[in-house]
Amino acid sequence: MGVSTSVPEDGIAVVSVDFPPVNALPVGGWYELAAAVRAAGADPKVRCVVLGAAGRGFNAGVDIKEMQRTTGHEALVGANRGCYEAFAAVYDCEVPVVAAVHGFCLGGGIGLVGNADAIVASDDATFGLPELDRGALGAATHLGRLVPQHLMRALYYTSRTVTAEELHRHGSVWRVVPREQLAGAALELAREIAAKDGTLIRLAKAAINGIDPVDVRRSYRFEQGFTFEANLSGVADRIRDTFGKDEEQQS
Repeated sequence: MGVSTSVPEDGIAVVSVDFPPVNALPVGGWYELAAAVRAAGADPKVRCVVLGAAGRGFNAGVDIKEMQRTTGHEALVGANRGCYEAFAAVYDCEVPVVAAVHGFCLGGGIGLVGNADAIVASDDATFGLPELDRGALGAATHLGRLVPQHLMRALYYTSRTVTAEELHRHGSVWRVVPREQLAGAALELAREIAAKDGTLIRLAKAAINGIDPVDVRRSYRFEQGFTFEANLSGVADRIRDTFGKDEEQQS
């Protein structure tokens, strides 16, 4: 359980997340993931990183139960900072990151894949931001990198999910394969990337990040301010405790 790194072949590091039962990461898990991705990218022998997960799904976001059993705002601040670090680690990784996604990719999972360089997904993968049903905000920055703006807004406001095939049609998912072929398909793409010169691929990653039209770190941090405001107002706890149903609106 936790985050592990393996090197299945020359030039490729695989960072795998395993937090049963649904890969909803505790605060420490986000920092552990950030450290693993940064370390893999800093290894001069690595030219591509594959980010994957064990278990039922790729990522279910933050561990809400950890937040509910913690008094005050310590867990919220920790989750905010931990997610920020993990998302930034993927974006700033010195080499390209290929996300291998299966099952559900929700909340913080969108932050990870939205900052990845490429996505390979299994045909059972679904993507979404149920933040409004969890009393939270955030990662619209990253969802907006996967789908057009109006679709991003509709998905965000409704908490609906989209399939890997839908994202493939939008061009944000490189390839959709049967579940049993996911690891191989991700390695295939990583292998093609890792065949490039190590110095040049690092320069390419830095150059592409440098021409991004949106500063993903700053825009995500801006979103997080509204998450904290929702918690200070008390609405976040109410929504979390009622599973996304605002009782005040229904009374």
